[in-house]
Amino acid sequence: MIKDYFYVYVLESKKDGKKYTGYTKDLLLRFEAHKSGRVSSTESRRPLELIYFEGCRNQADAIKREKYLKTHYGKMFLGRRLKSYLTEQVEVEE
Repeated sequence: MIKDYFYVYVLESKKDGKKYTGYTKDLLLRFEAHKSGRVSSTESRRPLELIYFEGCRNQADAIKREKYLKTHYGKMFLGRRLKSYLTEQVEVEE
């Protein structure tokens, strides 16, 4: 049943602090590809941390959700959703 899902995910670069949003059928395999530098859009931004993911029942929903999370309102949603995580990270770094 888990294999029937598509995943929308957010990575955070430990190098520049920026986030990358994508979707995939196999979350673990895709994250390993990012971590090992096999994804051109994130290879220079490693190391990366998986900070958020959602499961979607089909590819069309995952694509819509990915596009939403890349919008201003989607970024606001993620900021609220990850507020305690992001606050914790800032406190640790200071």
